[in-house]
Amino acid sequence: MDSATLVLLGAGLITGFSKFSVGGMGMLILPLLMVTHSGPEALGIMVPMYIVTDLVVISLYSKQVNWGVLLRLLPLQLLGMILGSWLLADMSASVFSWLIGSIIIGMVSLSWWLEHHDAAFMRKPAMASCVGLVTGVISMTASAAGPLMSLYMLEQKLTRTAYISTRAFFFLLIDLAKIPMLLSLGYLNMETTLTGIKALPAVAVGAFIGFWLLRSLKLTQFKWIIRGMAAVAAIKLFMFS
Repeated sequence: MDSATLVLLGAGLITGFSKFSVGGMGMLILPLLMVTHSGPEALGIMVPMYIVTDLVVISLYSKQVNWGVLLRLLPLQLLGMILGSWLLADMSASVFSWLIGSIIIGMVSLSWWLEHHDAAFMRKPAMASCVGLVTGVISMTASAAGPLMSLYMLEQKLTRTAYISTRAFFFLLIDLAKIPMLLSLGYLNMETTLTGIKALPAVAVGAFIGFWLLRSLKLTQFKWIIRGMAAVAAIKLFMFS
């Protein structure tokens, strides 16, 4: 088995695990894929993996979606994605790599700051619009908005299943909206789609492990795992770049 296949299967395993347990681990996927693929191309590979896992999560937890939280996030999310698409146009691989690294460092810094300060402001109505806009930009450019979304939803005091399903529904909408934008940029095509589909068996394995682990984790434990995985992702990204 060649290195590209191993990297792809590893990305699929993390995708399934992340979607069914700790969302912040998703920040590892793009840096891992960039070992064998260019950054923008990797964004196209991730789309089918993400959409399939989000659909499975929603099918299991559709009755647990917190529509109030979801609808507060959506109005500026599309605008953020349009801005992100504009940033991606004609971006070089090196600039793309540093952009992702900067975003990840920003997410880790935000997480650390919130640990030492009162995060009640995250429950204010205005923050929903801000988070929607920022996650739209970050999701479009780096598919790395998981930690920010996780931190926001943790402060909404959701149950474990409501946290997973609401988060999955939000990112499903984002990933579906990515399709025409990535197609127009040339990063989503038949080759990248088929490559992403090849990772689905590993996605299924990761999803099973994440689903099993979710039952034994407390939501407060998510914060530490999210921060640790985000820090590892940042280190790996700068090493690979």
